[in-house]
Amino acid sequence: MTSLRFKMVENAIFKKAKEPLAPTERITEYYAKNVFDDKKMKNHLSPQDYVLVQQAIEQGKPLNSEIAEIVAAAMLNWAKEMGATHYTHWFQPLTGGTAEKHDAFFEFNKDGEAIERFSGKLLMQQEPDASSFPNGGIRNTFEARGYSAWDPSSPAFVVDTTLCIPTIFISYTGESLDYKTPLLRTIEAVDSAATTICKYFDDKVNNVVSFLGWEQEYFLLDENLWAGRPDLMITGRTLLGHESAKNQQLEDHYFGAIPTRVIAFMKDLEFECWKLGIPVKTRHNEAAPNQFELAPIYETMNLANDHNQLLMSVMKRVARRHCFRILLHEKPFKGVNGSGKHCNWSLGTNTGVNLIGPAKTDIGNLQFFAFLVNIMKAVHKHNAVIKASIASATNLHRLGAAEAPPSIISIFMGTQISAILNGIETGEVTQKITFNDKNCVAIEGISHMPQLFLDNTDRNRTSPFAFTGNRFEFRAVGSSSNCAGSMIVILSALAEQLIDFDKDIKANMAGGIDSTTAIYSTIQKYITECKDIIFDGNGYSEEWKEEAGKRGIDRESSVPLIIDNYLSDSSVELFTKLGVMSKSELESRAEVSWETFTKKIQIESRVLADMAINHILPVASRYQNTLLDKLYKLKTLFAEDKYLSLASVDLEAVEVISNHIFEIQRLTNEMVDGRIFANACLDERSKAIAYNDRVFPFLDRIRFHIDSLELIIDNEIWPLPKYRELLFIR
Repeated sequence: MTSLRFKMVENAIFKKAKEPLAPTERITEYYAKNVFDDKKMKNHLSPQDYVLVQQAIEQGKPLNSEIAEIVAAAMLNWAKEMGATHYTHWFQPLTGGTAEKHDAFFEFNKDGEAIERFSGKLLMQQEPDASSFPNGGIRNTFEARGYSAWDPSSPAFVVDTTLCIPTIFISYTGESLDYKTPLLRTIEAVDSAATTICKYFDDKVNNVVSFLGWEQEYFLLDENLWAGRPDLMITGRTLLGHESAKNQQLEDHYFGAIPTRVIAFMKDLEFECWKLGIPVKTRHNEAAPNQFELAPIYETMNLANDHNQLLMSVMKRVARRHCFRILLHEKPFKGVNGSGKHCNWSLGTNTGVNLIGPAKTDIGNLQFFAFLVNIMKAVHKHNAVIKASIASATNLHRLGAAEAPPSIISIFMGTQISAILNGIETGEVTQKITFNDKNCVAIEGISHMPQLFLDNTDRNRTSPFAFTGNRFEFRAVGSSSNCAGSMIVILSALAEQLIDFDKDIKANMAGGIDSTTAIYSTIQKYITECKDIIFDGNGYSEEWKEEAGKRGIDRESSVPLIIDNYLSDSSVELFTKLGVMSKSELESRAEVSWETFTKKIQIESRVLADMAINHILPVASRYQNTLLDKLYKLKTLFAEDKYLSLASVDLEAVEVISNHIFEIQRLTNEMVDGRIFANACLDERSKAIAYNDRVFPFLDRIRFHIDSLELIIDNEIWPLPKYRELLFIR
């Protein structure tokens, strides 16, 4: 068995990956080559038609059928130039991934001749089967109709020979069945609410744009080793496996030299991303062995989210070309860092002002703190549903250790911002808010080194919601998740809060004070009401967990119960009054979340039971028989006292193996019983709770005994690649 395992290792190490496909020309010469962007549209439309399309897109007006026909014809001509033969509506169902159904640019004309055609109607909508996607009970199996509708704010692109058209996805009765629809709604809600507040500071502000910059963490694994692990193949994580003697404790992988095979993969990936207009910029080794990260330049939120979803598909495809498999599971390996998706977000005006960044003027800084405090208040009020937006069976394993934030949602502000907030609350800091220039630090003893400029805040890796100088970084999102899930909740909470802020300002102004004073006094009041959400300390400490409870911050750790918060009175009121999601849409998302949680745990428990019974126990018994055979032969050769002396270690090993085998069999049977009980539950919530309480705990308990056996059983016959083989790319 071990010869097969090491043959897989050998193949994985020495099999040559394909050379990177990136060309020698500059990035700017092929960037967005595969995207039907503004430049391509301008080249393929008449000047008059181009103006009509741009006006419709920029002003957010519906595109009529005439304009759609014009755009469809232009898209078809461009797509054919790119070698495309098919088109698809590319959407983001509640699976968390993307979906597409390909149709050829192929029809017959009235004379029966084959022609290439793509109409405005086909551009604007399609009818995928809605019953086959997660819908949380909105659609029955026999009610199959659903519609995808073109989102003109996100450009079409070509992958291989298919024109991909970003779309929303709704049911026959109009409810959203995707992530994009509510994201677009909440972006509009924030735009409207934030623009109203900005008018107090600058009449020239006509709209506010939401920006997003995600950081995507991931693991790379040799494909042959991945194929030798049923748990990795089916669940995306290792359900068993003892830690390697060396993992990340030396901290030598983080920002280290990128392995040759990995840099070849990264170059290829970046080339594919740049052709698709995904502005990836940063690449580096992450903290755990085999873990890496890439990050893009900031974009508008809708486009950035589309690009992240597209990236996850592209990186899986490119990895295969290099004999790798991508692991996007939040915790694929025990004992080392998991993977997150840090969502760095901000708001900007059409006048070029970053609303979540310090300004150079007093009035600019008052505006900055107005938005900062309203974000605090929004997170304070809707703390529980923000946590629900990141709760999943996979993210559950990651949160709360090894640089992953805890599931207690607090905000980190840093020393300088916290001091100013305290000063505003007490009145020591007036309406004229100023910032110290960036502090400088000189590198002593090295005369030729320049001074370093320090930011106005440090970083706190244990904070899930951190202010980082000119944006907020929401670090709790899982690496496999759709960013939109969390951003919908955060931006909706902020939109609601800004609407209330406007009402409070007007109420204060009705008392005869000017708008600036009204804004300042309202901010003071808000700081007092929501300052408990600020925590700048160690989020992993037991003291913080206790303190968070005293502050009234949600500490629930059961994923099914966390999901309940989608349906709380405050959440339903939040989303329905903004028009982001109806109550039925919220109910469907909760239902889908419970169902997904159940299925993830169900699959893991089945895989672990199979591996325990069919992979581990036979090998354990075989090794135990080898020891028993040895003991029998020793007993025939030596006297009793000598035999007991020579056989003591093996006798103990036989007993230990027997105990582990017994416990694995017992716990596996109990886990199966728990699964039978849970499967009998009649509703998704009860089933998810039962899987959480009666099945999930057995995964670690069974694993303990298997991992213990791994340290005892002869390495030659152990049936699976071990951590020391999996975690170090050679």
